Formats: sequence, C-alpha cells, structure tokens
Amino acid sequence: MSRNDLIFGKVAVLMGGWSAEREISLMSGAGVLKALRSHGVDAHTFDPAERALSALKADGFARCFIALHGRFGEDGTVQGALELLGIPYTGSGVLASSMAIDKVMTKRVMLAEGLPTPRYVLLRRGAYSAADVAAVPDALGLPLIVKPAREGSSIGLTKVRDRTTMQAAVDQAASLDADVLCEQFIDGDEVTCPVLGSGSSAVALPVIRIQAPEGNYDYQNKYFTDTTRYLVPCGLPDGEELRIQQLVLRTFQTLGCRGWARADVMIDKATREPYLLEINTSPGMTGHSLVPMSARAAGLSYEDLCLDILKNASLDNQRPETGKSLKETSA
Repeated sequence: MSRNDLIFGKVAVLMGGWSAEREISLMSGAGVLKALRSHGVDAHTFDPAERALSALKADGFARCFIALHGRFGEDGTVQGALELLGIPYTGSGVLASSMAIDKVMTKRVMLAEGLPTPRYVLLRRGAYSAADVAAVPDALGLPLIVKPAREGSSIGLTKVRDRTTMQAAVDQAASLDADVLCEQFIDGDEVTCPVLGSGSSAVALPVIRIQAPEGNYDYQNKYFTDTTRYLVPCGLPDGEELRIQQLVLRTFQTLGCRGWARADVMIDKATREPYLLEINTSPGMTGHSLVPMSARAAGLSYEDLCLDILKNASLDNQRPETGKSLKETSA
C-alpha cells in the first residue's frame, strides 16, 4: 500500500455523466485517473450516468475527484449528494457551483460587487417574442454573442454578426436551455486564468492568451484541432497580467469558490479594460485543456496538479452524525 493510499483512501474519479459535455468529461476523467494512479492513489472510475451515487458509500469511497462538466456535475447537484453522503469532493461547494454554472446569475453577482462584465439581455424560452429578439441588437450592438445560460465548452454559442441570423441563434440556444443569454461582444484579447486553493490561500496561475482561427474559439477548436494558439507567457502589456490575476482571484473569492476554477476574460482592444465572461468550477483536464497548461508554466506537472486538487477535497458542512469539524472531516 502506498503512502497516498493511506492519506486519501479509495478515490472515485467522477466522469461522464448526463450533460452535453459528457465526451469531454470522459477525456478529463481518463487523464485524472492516470495521473492519480501514477502517484499511488487508489483511484477508480465512477460514471454517475451508469451507477447510482449511493454506490459510492456502499463501495467504501473516501473522496471524490469531480471531473464532470456541465449540468448534473458542475451545477451543485452532485455536490449536494456528496454532502449528504459525507464524502469530501474536489472543487466548489453547492452554492458556488450552482451560481457559477448559471452565466446570468454569475453576471448579477459580478455587477452587484462591482466586477466588470459585458452588458447583457436575458430571454426566457417561451416568453420572448420576435420583437424582443429583434430589439437585442439595438440594446447591445453588433456583433453580439448568444448562448445558453447553463452550458459550457461553447456549446450552443453563436456570434451574431447581422440581424438576419439573430432569431436562429436565439432558437438554437433556447433548445438547450430555458434561459438565453445575449451578451455584448468585446473585441480584443481573449484570455483565461486558473485559480488553485481556497480562501486567503488561493492563488492565480499564469494567464493564457488564446488565439483561435478567425477568433472562433468554439467546441471544435477547443478540443479537437491544433490550430488554436495558446500563449503562456501571455505577452500582455506591462501590468495587465497581474491585473487580470487580481480580478479573477477576487471573482473566485466573491462567488465563494474553493479548490480550483478557471475564469475567462476579454480585454477590450481599444481601452484595455478587462471584462469577466464566466468562471468554470470544474474545468477541463484534457490534452487541450487550459488549467494544466497554465499550471505547467508555473512549474506544476499535470500529475502534481491532480494530486494538489485532490488534497483540497472537502465538504461544505459539518457531519452531524460524527460531530467532526469540516477540517477534521476533510483531513
């Protein structure tokens, strides 16, 4: 038995699930599983779409590494189930997860806390009219972005360049989510910044600047092509990387995130002002994923990154049946 077996016990890598990002989750989970096993962790795959979560307790799992993406994995639902089971898990807790998955709710919190984010219009499926859709470009200008409020990996996202494609973009997003987010397009540098840790000990990793073909950082260019360029060091003007890191860290802490996350930011090319788009509380861990890339630039290997994330597995709440504190429970 390895030392890490004794420290962590039996670990479930939650992967797959039911969301539109299932394929990416399986890729992330396979990488995480291999990395943890390389450190001697007794890690096993667990797909909630194939087995009931109650089996985690019956099978003696002591911790969970959540490699699920999107709904039923990154939205607080699995986190809540693990709270009830008393099994510490990686990443943010129930409230932060459920807020961060919802891009509209995240924007509302950002705006309330004075964090910069693009202007938006919310359309609700079944409640908007053709006139409502036609009015969006007047409010936000063109081009603009249309996307489902609770999908990731750019699924259902459309960059609307003229009014003739507006209705189709909204209808596509509405087929995936009851809430459709129409967002001001920020023309400039697209960057992302991961965070590791929790509370006052959380740290922002190096910023990555993304250069996608024709500026189209979509699902295909994120995961299945090698034409997108990722610049780390990011090469931003003096002081901008630190400013982005401070902004992302503040957002992470404002939303109550913990363990790890990754925030996406656009920098207006004219003003150099940053605008927060969203924060991902269970980011991808594939061969094309950005958190491992940033960690590597900071001197942290993929394998060590996975182990560090697992070390921070915890619960939101005290276990009433044992009386143990959060710190004791997650030790």
